[in-house]
Amino acid sequence: MTTDFSLPEGTHTVVMGIGDPNGIMRGKRFPASHWDSIVNGGNAMSIATFAIDMTCDVWDTPYVNFDNGYPDMHVFPASKPVSMPWEPGVAICFGRAEGMDHKPVPIDPRNALIAQVARAKAMGLEVQVGCELEFYLLDPETNKPRDEGINVYGLDRAAELEHVLGPIRQQINECGIPIEQSNPEYAAGQVEVNIRYGEALQSADNVVMFRSLVRQLANAHGYRATFMPKPFFEESGNGFHTHYSLWKDGKNVFSNGGKLSDMGRHFVGGVQKRMAESAICGSPTPNGYRRRQPYTFCPINTAWGLDNRTVGIRIIEGSDSAVRVEKRDAGADANPYYLLAADIAAGLDGIEQSLEPSAMTTGNAYEAEDADPIPTDATTAVALARGSEWLKDVMGADGYEIYLQQAERELEFNAAQVTPVELQRYLTSF
Repeated sequence: MTTDFSLPEGTHTVVMGIGDPNGIMRGKRFPASHWDSIVNGGNAMSIATFAIDMTCDVWDTPYVNFDNGYPDMHVFPASKPVSMPWEPGVAICFGRAEGMDHKPVPIDPRNALIAQVARAKAMGLEVQVGCELEFYLLDPETNKPRDEGINVYGLDRAAELEHVLGPIRQQINECGIPIEQSNPEYAAGQVEVNIRYGEALQSADNVVMFRSLVRQLANAHGYRATFMPKPFFEESGNGFHTHYSLWKDGKNVFSNGGKLSDMGRHFVGGVQKRMAESAICGSPTPNGYRRRQPYTFCPINTAWGLDNRTVGIRIIEGSDSAVRVEKRDAGADANPYYLLAADIAAGLDGIEQSLEPSAMTTGNAYEAEDADPIPTDATTAVALARGSEWLKDVMGADGYEIYLQQAERELEFNAAQVTPVELQRYLTSF
């Protein structure tokens, strides 16, 4: 952890935030003159920040509620502030939360990942994760794409979007989040930006900040950016692909001469075993499961294979540093701390228990009859998560309860709606 929290020259305002239960960055802005006080004593925020939904609604939970008055915690800087190129004089940094007792806050999702990173370290391993996120750039008035047609990887489409994607790549990179590339994706208005792999906790922090900065930059250029998993049912969904590798003494232990090693195969076996019961970590809302349709490049089962985009767990081989395990089921709205924590925990279990995955799929995984299914609806995902003591242990009992309460509330909210489609089909027909 860095101990240098000095401000860039010319800073007048500092932005500091943390990730809430949905991985949404929330925090405050401070005058630079007050920064030393924040570094030394932290800044008070309500613990309810870790117990709100995506709309900021709050409800009574076992850990924070009306009976205990929704108490405060303190947030301290966790990274060195860096300048935001599009806001001269403004610097941004990531924060970490402490309770008033100076201990970690039990419902902070970040702690779930910290625990798995520490577990890997005790095994002599460092977890490296690369993150790929898809999102839509929409007209803020219509909430529809401004362009038309599918032009995936199209360089003409890329050039048309460069006035907004260029700043997203360049300026977010200048903020310390290492951007590797961007490209148009498989729908009008949809793009993908890849963040270079790095240490797991740093990668998760980067995702939280990245999504916030993308929305800010898109807004500054006249767009609305959304990481909603399936904003248009007939179009491509927004995924969050995670690429895992384990390193020891500077070497990628998933590689055996450029091929997947035994340790890598056991990691796959562990991830495969827990993929269904931890599905809620990759898709927390009913909308996320609308992505999980056959022939959409979103998986519907636990099949694994070599460079195969129909499977849930894709293996990439090549140079020693390139060998990795890609998990493809999560939506772009996933909380990166819970997602990575569950995947890493499952993979480390696989290594410790020498778990073997199923036979590798070499063809179309959507037609693989022997592959175990993963949830394609939120009701099933919640039920599987509710029955998983393993997941409760990974997430922490209090964080697990808040997260699943939110998922259940979203199910109830959606079930209580009469949709426009129902009105269109039934109102004048009966």
